[in-house]
Amino acid sequence: MTAQRRVVAEVLDGEHVHLTADEVHSRAVAKLPEISRATVYNTLGELVTLGEVLEVSTDQRAKRYDPNAHRPHHHLVCARCGAIRDVHPIGNPLADLPDSERFGFTVSEVEVTYRGLCPNCAAA
Repeated sequence: MTAQRRVVAEVLDGEHVHLTADEVHSRAVAKLPEISRATVYNTLGELVTLGEVLEVSTDQRAKRYDPNAHRPHHHLVCARCGAIRDVHPIGNPLADLPDSERFGFTVSEVEVTYRGLCPNCAAA
């Protein structure tokens, strides 16, 4: 593992991390000043391809990168500031889709996004 890849992995470490590529680059530069934006973008792309990081698009904002790729989860998104939290509701949303609503599709995965206001935005 190169120093650049290690730094990107360190930046993405943690719970509820959903950074944009620019945020990853900004934090990576603080640890490794010579890391380029292209290297960060390429590394993120490689991590997504390897299944180590999820690429999350919740709206018209920039894509975010989620290191929680190995535990199935959904997202809770603030409609005002864009904050994202991982959530693990009980139940199986795939099983909740009745056969009559599958229209002949063989469904292999489900993405659920809950939207609302985070505590900071709700208080403002």
